[in-house]
Amino acid sequence: MAVLVTGGGGYIGSHMVWALIDAGEEVVVIDRLSTGFRWAIAPEARFYEGDIADQDLMRRIFSENNVDAIIHFAGSIVVPESVADPLGYYENNTVKSRALIASAVEAGIPHFVFSSTAAVYGTPKVLEPVTEDLPLAPESPYGSSKLMTEIMLRDTANAHDFTYTALRYFNVAGADPKGRSGQSSALATHLIKVACATALGKRESMNVFGTDYPTPDGTCVRDYIHVWDLAQAHLMALKRMRAGGGSLAANCGYGRGFSVLEVLEAVKKVNGSDFPVTFAERRPGDPAMIVANPGLAKRELGWVPQYDDLEGIISSALDWERHLMRKNSY
Repeated sequence: MAVLVTGGGGYIGSHMVWALIDAGEEVVVIDRLSTGFRWAIAPEARFYEGDIADQDLMRRIFSENNVDAIIHFAGSIVVPESVADPLGYYENNTVKSRALIASAVEAGIPHFVFSSTAAVYGTPKVLEPVTEDLPLAPESPYGSSKLMTEIMLRDTANAHDFTYTALRYFNVAGADPKGRSGQSSALATHLIKVACATALGKRESMNVFGTDYPTPDGTCVRDYIHVWDLAQAHLMALKRMRAGGGSLAANCGYGRGFSVLEVLEAVKKVNGSDFPVTFAERRPGDPAMIVANPGLAKRELGWVPQYDDLEGIISSALDWERHLMRKNSY
């Protein structure tokens, strides 16, 4: 059996492809390469360039490969951009996911793992780590577009022989421990990516957006999860569904938060250098604090994180930035 990875040329998707190959799976990738990279896709994977909403292409993929599961990463992910272009986000994240789900049902694909987000919670009304039973109240079109897809998956599972796992990511960072992949987009807005690029002189400076949040130092607090731990959670979700486990939505984070300023200090410490930081107004759609309660994923998936260390995450991200500098890929 084969696993189809959508968006397999992107940051998390490329790590997922390597994790599947390491686990002995046959892997098929579809990516239109709008933000992903062909070189980031493991050569062992079978690659199709195209759009997940192209139902003729999807039929071809399913006819040429014995696919029993889809792991769906393809989509747009920048919160402020979604506020400026909501219809673009609903098109790319929701409408095209609907087309992909329809193709999966038509082909009889029984298992589906979805790349969801903590943004479905909006700003939690509790300070404790969030659990999956909290009200879902996204504050950006990005979060809403992902929640709409979760709802479609839920309703599809109720109507068809179809099981899904929606993994609600917190802040993903770091790079493959074996150095095979990392966050490679020069336009990425992830804090650790931007801070590492600035620390290495690839950017002249970086912005901190908002210093007046109701947090200990006034900057946003987030739960940072290593991308390889996240990939392993997907593998375990797939294993659980193949063994007969039912549909599930689960948080993927470590249950501990760090402020923006704490992350910047950690980058400076790991790299052994200072770098310029400017302070700017808040960005639209950013909650003050959100930290995961990962208990459900640990119980249901048997997920045991291996890289729960902020400085270790930063070190792997810095190593990947140095690799990109040597590669001169952008």
